[in-house]
Amino acid sequence: MSSLRYAHAVNLALADAMAADERVVVLGEDVAQAGGSFKATRGLLERFGPERVIDTPISEAAITSAAVGAAMAGLRPVLEIMFMDFITLAMDGLVNQAAKARFMFGGRCSVPMVVRTPHGGGLSAGPQHSQCLEAWLAHVPGLKVVCPSNPQDAYGLLRAAIDDPDPVVFVEHKALYGMRGEVDAGLRARIGEARVARPGRDATLVCYGAAVGTCLAAAGLLADRGVEVEVIDLRSLQPWDWETVRASVARTHRALVVHEAVQAYGVGAEIAACIGEHAFDELDAPVMRLGAPFMPVPFSATLEARYAVDETKVLAALERLMA
Repeated sequence: MSSLRYAHAVNLALADAMAADERVVVLGEDVAQAGGSFKATRGLLERFGPERVIDTPISEAAITSAAVGAAMAGLRPVLEIMFMDFITLAMDGLVNQAAKARFMFGGRCSVPMVVRTPHGGGLSAGPQHSQCLEAWLAHVPGLKVVCPSNPQDAYGLLRAAIDDPDPVVFVEHKALYGMRGEVDAGLRARIGEARVARPGRDATLVCYGAAVGTCLAAAGLLADRGVEVEVIDLRSLQPWDWETVRASVARTHRALVVHEAVQAYGVGAEIAACIGEHAFDELDAPVMRLGAPFMPVPFSATLEARYAVDETKVLAALERLMA
């Protein structure tokens, strides 16, 4: 077991997968010579060569469509969309082709590709480089969507995504790349399986990605007041682990869903609706959601801080939930 930064865990997962399977190739803008915009692919070109680590033109549509064709022809491409905001330019290949190929070919063809893309704010990158668009992709039948919150899951979920026979969107958070944690390269995560990041008895916090750390911090502050909050790290957004969430709500009888993405029509709405529909009798209070306001992400650091879902907002929502 090694102590690695989140970005290094991603890099190690790519290297281990490429070493284990010569069909795995990496492609995207600046992934080869530059080692990626966030250095997650550093060193791969030197180790595996230009036929397996490929710098592409600046065209998200071309990168994605090429990966779809490569996957259908027998490779296992891992492509990088430099910022999740630019996935808008890749939607035809991803949504209309990759996601639907298995269905349209009657199960005789699959598209084993992974789309790595960073989302999220906190870096004053502005409204075109800070969005969290994972709810768009979780809405598409045929796509799987995962979002690791720590280095171990960054490694384990990426290995699982590369092994998967169908297209997987692997969402990383820019602000987590420097996060350090223990990584066991022998552990594989399972897509669709959440983890209980902190056990509790008084309320359930459901979250993913960078919001997990925010929720754990808020839960720690409430523990000092004698309130024990259970924190569920979804890890996988499509499919998502209903059974773990249901079991937690059955124990705590209160639920708050938290994410950095805009609250309206978000992942939290789906989870809250499922709890309300299938676990209504377990609830002692209405399910609550907490997300970003319905507006573009501000460029100003001061305004972005007010826009963000932080531990103060999580605490305030939990206090309303417990009232």
